[in-house]
Amino acid sequence: MKRRFFVTAIITALLMLSSYEAKAQTKQSAELPKYEVGVDFSSLSIRYGPTLPGLGGRFTYNLNKHVALEAAGYFFPGKCEFCSGQITGHIAEELFGVKAGKRFKKWGIFGKARPGFMSLSNGAYDFLPTSAGGPFPFVFVFRRQTNFALDLGGVLEFYPSKRIVVRFDGGDTIIHHPRRTFNSPFQDPNTGALSLVPFTIPGYTEHSFQLIGGVGFRF
Repeated sequence: MKRRFFVTAIITALLMLSSYEAKAQTKQSAELPKYEVGVDFSSLSIRYGPTLPGLGGRFTYNLNKHVALEAAGYFFPGKCEFCSGQITGHIAEELFGVKAGKRFKKWGIFGKARPGFMSLSNGAYDFLPTSAGGPFPFVFVFRRQTNFALDLGGVLEFYPSKRIVVRFDGGDTIIHHPRRTFNSPFQDPNTGALSLVPFTIPGYTEHSFQLIGGVGFRF
């Protein structure tokens, strides 16, 4: 009789504890604000080029305390001339993806995967014939080029209050440059005449380290 009472008491206590923990987790998840808007400072280190400073913003939708959907955009006003063998001009970056990890009371650590696009104001160049005449009958022109990009890395967050998030991102921004054909001047060795010859550069992928720091507001 005593043994049955003891077992019943233990089972009842375990059920009450499980119910309390479930309610606590549900309450904590419900208390987490769903939306975040952040202002960020970013730096992009391009291979064989300088580190470009930039500004941007971020919108986050928290599905729960572990997983969130994000959209972010950044603008780098500085010009990187002939970085990685090409002219980039001003750079704009748009990213859309997911953040997942562990959130504690005062801080959180996450991984992120955010595909998107990187637009280079002078990402492509070409030679075009001109009717102006002169010794060089071609003109050098720039074109905007938008490439696929993927931001992979980690996120460290601090929560000074329920509504404020201090965030630091670090990771690899992978940029794919597609195959491109442009005109290149060619001088005939026999006649000395200049003409334009198509030249093709194969597609390639480069890796750039990107560091982001900012402050967000949850609501």
